[in-house]
Amino acid sequence: MTDVFRVCSHLDQVRPVVTPDSPDSCRECVAEGGTWVHLRECQMCGHVACCDSSPARHATAHNAATGHPLIRSYEPGETWWWCYEDQVVFDVEGEGPARAA
Repeated sequence: MTDVFRVCSHLDQVRPVVTPDSPDSCRECVAEGGTWVHLRECQMCGHVACCDSSPARHATAHNAATGHPLIRSYEPGETWWWCYEDQVVFDVEGEGPARAA
């Protein structure tokens, strides 16, 4: 029998994120003159980048460049996280929205 629920095995790697480097925009998109749809925040270093629905997919590019496995939604009111390595979406108990609306 297989497990129905998959759990992220990288939560022990989460580092306290002091200040995000680009709180309201994807800095790579801004530098390139591009646009983004939604923002994601790396839970290892605080880097904020655009989602996979955005043309440039900078959050995924950050994962590929750094190996940082965990991001969370940086959208107001959203609390979900994503682990690239385990390919699982989840919420962390006690964690509120990434930023105030």
